[in-house]
Amino acid sequence: MAKAIAVADQQDTGIERLKARPRELMEFLENVRSEMRKVVTPTRVEVQSTTTVVLAAVFLFAAYFFVVDTIFGTSVTRLIQYLTKH
Repeated sequence: MAKAIAVADQQDTGIERLKARPRELMEFLENVRSEMRKVVTPTRVEVQSTTTVVLAAVFLFAAYFFVVDTIFGTSVTRLIQYLTKH
């Protein structure tokens, strides 16, 4: 008998969850609309300035890693040459 009640409760919760889905979907869509109203499109000047900052950062990092790689590569090459000659 306890099993029958447990199975019936599980079916009720499953059906209730299924019935609640359209309401949950509507709440979700309302929240999406609410959040989308808060979205602000950046101006052309803002996009240009952030793009300039990103490009400058990329070139600075590229130059830094080029220098570090060159120094490290030269050092390792000289160390290997030194160790193989002696």
